[in-house]
Amino acid sequence: MKLEIGNFNVKDVIFGEKTMFSNGVLSINKEEALAFIKEDEHITELDIVIAKPGDSTRIVPVKEAVEPRIRPDGRPVFPGVTGDLESAGEGRIHALKGCSVLGVGMHYGSFGDGLIDMSGEGAKYTLFSELINVCIVADTDEEFERFEQQKKNKAIRWAAHRFAEYLGNTVKELEPEEIESYELEPITKRTEKENNLPSVVLVMQPQSQMEELGYNDLVYGWDMNKYIPTFMHPNEVFDGAIISGSFMPSSSKWSTYDFQNFPTIKELYKEHGKSINFLGIIMSNLNVSLEQKKRSSIFVAQMAKSLGADGAIVTEEGYGNPDADYIMCIAALEDVGVKTVGISNECTGRDGASQPLVTLDEKANALVSTGNVSEIIELPPMENVIGELEALARDGLSGGWAYDEILGSSVREDGSIIMENNAMFCGDRISGWSTKTMKEF
Repeated sequence: MKLEIGNFNVKDVIFGEKTMFSNGVLSINKEEALAFIKEDEHITELDIVIAKPGDSTRIVPVKEAVEPRIRPDGRPVFPGVTGDLESAGEGRIHALKGCSVLGVGMHYGSFGDGLIDMSGEGAKYTLFSELINVCIVADTDEEFERFEQQKKNKAIRWAAHRFAEYLGNTVKELEPEEIESYELEPITKRTEKENNLPSVVLVMQPQSQMEELGYNDLVYGWDMNKYIPTFMHPNEVFDGAIISGSFMPSSSKWSTYDFQNFPTIKELYKEHGKSINFLGIIMSNLNVSLEQKKRSSIFVAQMAKSLGADGAIVTEEGYGNPDADYIMCIAALEDVGVKTVGISNECTGRDGASQPLVTLDEKANALVSTGNVSEIIELPPMENVIGELEALARDGLSGGWAYDEILGSSVREDGSIIMENNAMFCGDRISGWSTKTMKEF
C-alpha cells in the first residue's frame, strides 16, 4: 500500500477576489467561503478570521483543527464524513502545509475545547501558534447542548472538515512542490534484511469513552465507542480514516490535524528498514468498564504476539480513567514478551507532586511523559480575541473556572488569564510534536 502526499507550502493566507493558491499564497474569497459553510443549515452565525504566527491574538474556544487537503481523483478526504465511504491509505492526496482550519465557538465553549495564543509566552505550548490558522468562528442551532458542559459540537467540527476540503480544492490540479511517499510491504512479503531487524508495532488508543454516540473519535465515520482493537495500515491514519472527537480535556486531545501528520508514525517510517521492522498499527480504544479494558488489552497483546512484534509503543489520547486502559495494555504486552514503551501526558496536580497516572504497574517501566495537565499557566492580555474569551471561565472548559477562592476567575478584568495546562489546545502534543523536557529537582 503506497500513499503519496503532495505538499504545497503556504507562506501567507489572505482574503481576495478568488479562492486560489499561487506562489505560496492562499487567497480566499470570503463571501463565497461563508456561503459554502452556511450550506449547513445548523450554522446560524458565522465569520472567518485569519490568525498568523506573531499576532497578538488569543483564540478560544477551539474545538477542532484540520489540515486542508484534496484528492486529485475526487475521492473524499475524510471517507464516511465528507463523502461516501471509501478505503484510505493509498494513492495521491494534496496538502496545504503550514496552515490549518480551526473550528472555533463564537459564543459557547465546552469541556473538550481549548485555547491558542499566537504570540508571547502562551505560544510555546501549542503547535498551532506556528501555523497560519483559518478560523471558522460559528454559532449553531444545536440548542439541546447549548448550556451543557459536554458538547458534541457536530456542526462546527463538520464545517472544519468540509472547509478544509474546500480549501484543498485550490491545489487539486497543481503540481506539488514536494512529494512524501509512505509504503510498507505486506508483513509476509518483506526482505530478509527487514525481517532480521527488531519488529515494532504502534498501539494507538484514540478517545472512545462516551457511550452516547457523537462525542468520540471516528474511524471511517464510525463512532469508536463501538470499536474493538484492529490492525490498521499507518497510511490510513495519515489519509483521513480517523477524525477527532469532542471529548477529552483539550491538552490531551489528538486533533484531526494530528492524525493527518502523526509524528510518531513518521519517525517509525524513517527507521523502517534501518533500525526496525515497522509492522504497522494496532488501533485500539479507550473504555469505561474494567471488563472492557481487559478485553481490549487481550486483543492487543494477542495481535502483537501473532504479528511477531519484538517491541511496541503504546500511546493514549487522554488521562484519568484512560490511564487504566493504557497501563493494562502495556502490562499485557509485556506479559507476552513484547518490550513496550508508553507515551502519554500525566496529571500530577498543580504542585506536580501527585501520582502521575491513575494506575501504575511495575511492568510499565519505560514511560515517556509529555507534560502535566494540571500545571498552572498565567498569560497576559492579547490585543485581539477570536471567539469569546469569557468561555474559558464560564463554559466548563477543562482547565478554566468561573471562581476559585484563592485564584479568582480564569478570566480577569484586564483580559489576562490564569488556567491549567488542560485548556491548551492539543498542548501536550502527545502525537509526537512535544518539545517539553523533564527536570528532576
